Amino acid sequence: MPDARSTARWGGENPGLRKAAVLLVSVDAETASKLMGQLDRAEQERVAREIVRLEERPAGPVERDGVLREFQGLHRVQEAPGRGGVRSAQRILEKIHPAGEAKRILDGIEHSLGRTRFEFLKRMDIQNVATFLSEEQPQTVALILSYLPPSQAARLVETLPLPKQQEVVRRLASMEPTNPRIVEQVEKALETRLSAYAVQELRGINGRAVAAAVLNQVDRATERGILEGLKADEPEVAEGIRRLMFVFEDLMRVNDRGIQNLLKNVDSARLSLALKTARPELRDKFFRNMSQRAAERIREDMELMGPVRVAEVEAAQEVVVDEILRLEEAGEAVIEGRGGSEAVVI
Repeated sequence: MPDARSTARWGGENPGLRKAAVLLVSVDAETASKLMGQLDRAEQERVAREIVRLEERPAGPVERDGVLREFQGLHRVQEAPGRGGVRSAQRILEKIHPAGEAKRILDGIEHSLGRTRFEFLKRMDIQNVATFLSEEQPQTVALILSYLPPSQAARLVETLPLPKQQEVVRRLASMEPTNPRIVEQVEKALETRLSAYAVQELRGINGRAVAAAVLNQVDRATERGILEGLKADEPEVAEGIRRLMFVFEDLMRVNDRGIQNLLKNVDSARLSLALKTARPELRDKFFRNMSQRAAERIREDMELMGPVRVAEVEAAQEVVVDEILRLEEAGEAVIEGRGGSEAVVI
């Protein structure tokens, strides 16, 4: 049997590691483990990492045959050679290490390669994930949470009923190393279920909101051309999109000069009504751009106003939004994030 240390270094550092990886996944597990067992821990991890990488760049028949010709003493070629991946690395490592130690090595390899289990959960809405986890057994939930960042895991725990919270945390605290095959099965099952849910969720997508988000990023000439064409054919659709492209809370993105020009064209009574339900940050933005006396008057008006209808507030906010859009069109206001590259402010 060839010496495994020369195998791991054969042909230069990276080419040698790849050849060693191709060799180890092309022979039976027992032979592979004997070869791997001749390496020290650091060399084992480098070769195992290369075996995992083979999943992305599998060895073709020509490469595999070339490797095997150089190692004529090896035998019992596998039926599906050269595939690599986590399972191949796991199968070899478990022949020479206890399951827990093999898992630790694999986890370190996957982390170094930027791979983590349940990675897809990080991209999903927390409420959707919580809905699915609420139906799982505590031990399964604990397993999943153990692979997530603590901040995300904490948010998911908060969505569970108190008894289940306690049981999940108890399971987490007493968790033993889990067979990587079981983790992979749980991951694939959950991803399949969530993918099906995502397809159903897409059917209920708000098309006008998506259109508004897209038009917010195109250049202004393109935006105007599209909206004018829509207005001629479907005025209701065009107006609905325009309203979604910029809402009252988006005034936070208007430059100070634009706010100052807006204040010249909107009377204080209408502004007081529009700011009635605004966030404190948005109110402060307006107050910073007016005199102290004017700011105090607006505050007094809002305090003395008492209860008002939501429809009245929304109507006042629409007037303010229409005015800022007119000012932007005239070049008297800048809205950050609108108009693609034209929106860059220097």
